[in-house]
Amino acid sequence: MADRLPHEKGFHVSWDQIHRDSRALAWRLDGRGPNNGEWKAVVAITRGGMAPAMIVSRELGIRTVDTISVKSYDYQNQTKAEVLKSPDKDMMGDGEGILIVDDLVDTGKTLELVRQLYPKAHFATVYAKPKGEPMVDTFITGVSQDTWIFFPWDMALQYVEPYRGND
Repeated sequence: MADRLPHEKGFHVSWDQIHRDSRALAWRLDGRGPNNGEWKAVVAITRGGMAPAMIVSRELGIRTVDTISVKSYDYQNQTKAEVLKSPDKDMMGDGEGILIVDDLVDTGKTLELVRQLYPKAHFATVYAKPKGEPMVDTFITGVSQDTWIFFPWDMALQYVEPYRGND
């Protein structure tokens, strides 16, 4: 199975873990908004940012939630980032007071594109790789650049062959 990533380079995140880490992100962001510590809205970068954004908005009591759909992957291959759907233009302005949430910053290409559109927004991710760290304002966990993160929405419970084979 040469196409499978080595076990030591795969970081498997369970639903419980993404929930805990997203709550930790919310706690780190609490009181850091520009309006006396408050945020106007949360914008999730779809699709990976939707679960963390929902948890962050719940924890911080933010009722205004929108999405920006950015496509930057075809399966596991990174492609040029492009915006497929934008959030409410009147709400966004230049991004001031807006909290933009994603699951992961990898190379930073997605956040770079969104940051060009909303330069005053605050960018937060649950996980960050070194190449993307300069594009994110707040994150919880750093992972190496060559690690592939397996999120719970991309996985199913099934039999896994033992590392050393079937004997």
